Amino acid sequence: MTTCIMEDVRMIIEVSDVVKKYNNLDVLKGVTLSIREGEIFGLLGPNGAGKSTLMNTILGLLRFNSGSVKILGKDFSKHATEIKRKIGYVPQEIAVFETLNAIDNVTYWGRLYGLRGNELAQMVKKALEFTGLWDRRKSKVSTFSGGMKRRLNIACAIVHKPRVLFMDEPTVGVDPQSRNHILESIRIMNKEGTTVIYTTHYMEEIEAICDRVAIMDFGQLIALGTIDELIADHIHEVCLRLEFTANAAESVKVIESFDGVLSFSVNEEILEIKLDKDDSRIPLILEQLIKQHFNIKYMAVEKPNLETVFLQLTGKKLRD
Repeated sequence: MTTCIMEDVRMIIEVSDVVKKYNNLDVLKGVTLSIREGEIFGLLGPNGAGKSTLMNTILGLLRFNSGSVKILGKDFSKHATEIKRKIGYVPQEIAVFETLNAIDNVTYWGRLYGLRGNELAQMVKKALEFTGLWDRRKSKVSTFSGGMKRRLNIACAIVHKPRVLFMDEPTVGVDPQSRNHILESIRIMNKEGTTVIYTTHYMEEIEAICDRVAIMDFGQLIALGTIDELIADHIHEVCLRLEFTANAAESVKVIESFDGVLSFSVNEEILEIKLDKDDSRIPLILEQLIKQHFNIKYMAVEKPNLETVFLQLTGKKLRD
């Protein structure tokens, strides 16, 4: 069983020891996870890690073999209809009607969520204005760009103002302007009280908007925390990259004299040094190199980020 112990705060989603099997294959292997009310929660994993299966299981789109899922404090299996009226889902695949216009698409979804009459009209307008599509409300979706369709997908998911919003790679294949609009919209919705569960392969998006991140692999939760916590827990080195005008190989003699050097490599005139987390040695290394007349053309300190953690935990081997 994969378990992450959380502090005592209000949890809006509680997944407990969930197992999902396809034939005899365990796709989810006893996943336990709690998501806090009001946070933007990132879910990462390589292809086939189980993140989409987990999201679809939480949403009730897939039945699981054992375990339990609670949303808003209620067992999903017993209160599915009530809960579904309070959540929204932006799927990875665009799910809009190409032959309808924008306002008819959002109206359709609003009716499914139980909106009627003047309230429906007002909420549809708000959703289209929020996603920057009100001026194109009468245009057929078939005339929309990929970014506009993505934004319409979001409008359909938020028309009923959900308390929890699930977003599965909502920025795939969009232009930079649409991506920026989508990310900014997520921040605004979150400030207004919506809890967001967000999956993507773009690490910079997770770093930009998420309060906490869970990393999955092989159907298990392998790490959870803030980005700073994940880096502190799993990365124990910093990389110093130096480019010399000449004699890079000879600089190794200087580097070998320092404690805390984990490894180094030389490629032509570039020296790459991996140090333990104490990067206070870097100024001393540079001082010694300059004293011994090594001419440094370029220097960069590559500090770990979320991608560093992700590759450390899941490996660099390509996955289908």
